[in-house]
Amino acid sequence: MKIEILRKHLFLENDRAAGANRELLEGHGVLGVNVMGGAGCGKTALLECLLPRLKRGLRPAVLEGDVATTNDAERIAALGVPVVQLLTEGGCHLSATLVAEGLKLLPLNELDVVLIENVGNPICPANFDLGEHVRLVLLSVAEGDDKPAKYPHLFQVASAVVLTKSDLLSSTNFRVDRATATIRSVGPEVPVFTTSSQDPASIRGVEDWLRSRVQRAALPVGRGH
Repeated sequence: MKIEILRKHLFLENDRAAGANRELLEGHGVLGVNVMGGAGCGKTALLECLLPRLKRGLRPAVLEGDVATTNDAERIAALGVPVVQLLTEGGCHLSATLVAEGLKLLPLNELDVVLIENVGNPICPANFDLGEHVRLVLLSVAEGDDKPAKYPHLFQVASAVVLTKSDLLSSTNFRVDRATATIRSVGPEVPVFTTSSQDPASIRGVEDWLRSRVQRAALPVGRGH
């Protein structure tokens, strides 16, 4: 019983902080995007492709989550985008309270969208609200097309799914149609994009989807699809 009470307390504290984060973002008309996926799925590489395109008319920033090192934050900073490194120091996911600290360091009144790159993990991050409005879930073809079935909750909470590293398709047995069918079985309305960081044109669908969500961020859209 004590364990269950502690668990409820932890989630309550996180949800309270998440609500405050969302209210803060909405007060500035900023869209919060939680970018999730397993380690090595290409989250930072996707941001490196997206951010220069988003900068054409939008003002993006990044909260870069990781267990250790500032390597990914340095890659984002090189693009001339405001970035704050969030280190979990062993934690398997970002928390809303840690995100709150990061938001304090961003010029929210000068931004349109904050992309929160979560820790590389297909399980824990999906259980924690950070105060985001949408969740962008990544799956690389190198991981296998069975992952949506193995980690259904991650794809159930997705607002959009990005299949990354499609340039490696010929070297794997990954089937886009099979992965998409499984994703659709848990989230029928979730858009699925197939991309490669080696093909800038393949990023266009994700860019257009994000821009459409940013346009709606002036209203309190809340979390969801």
